Amino acid sequence: MAAENQTRKQQKYQRRVQQKKPKPPVVRNVIAAFVVGGLICVIGQVILNFCCALGLSVQEAGAPTAAVMVALGSLLTGLGWYDELGKFAGAGSAVPITGFANSVVSPALEFKREGFILGVGARMFVVAGPVLVYGTLTSVMVGFVHWLVKSR
Repeated sequence: MAAENQTRKQQKYQRRVQQKKPKPPVVRNVIAAFVVGGLICVIGQVILNFCCALGLSVQEAGAPTAAVMVALGSLLTGLGWYDELGKFAGAGSAVPITGFANSVVSPALEFKREGFILGVGARMFVVAGPVLVYGTLTSVMVGFVHWLVKSR
């Protein structure tokens, strides 16, 4: 009887919490993610166009563009600005390649006090490691399926 009464109290409390909890500003969050993600892509496009102006083809310019974007994401993370951008933009800052740089650099900075081997080296890919592993695995599987389809 006491346990049943406690459960009712807990359910009533949970309903009350749900009523009082502030609703997330979904429209603002979507707009912020769209604008910031779009601006990151515009910066990437400007870098790509600059590389093409230097004489590289679009295909050749992809690698230096990605490298510059990763370097910018790493620099902004090191300065503490990318986390603030992430709080404002959410997925708009997490999805582009700069978000990948942030996911590698953040744990490295967090654990640098534990040393370069056991801190930075061991913890650098805590967040990005599974993305790399499953991304690579998926690409191998898709490549295998492509090979099977093309070989027939």
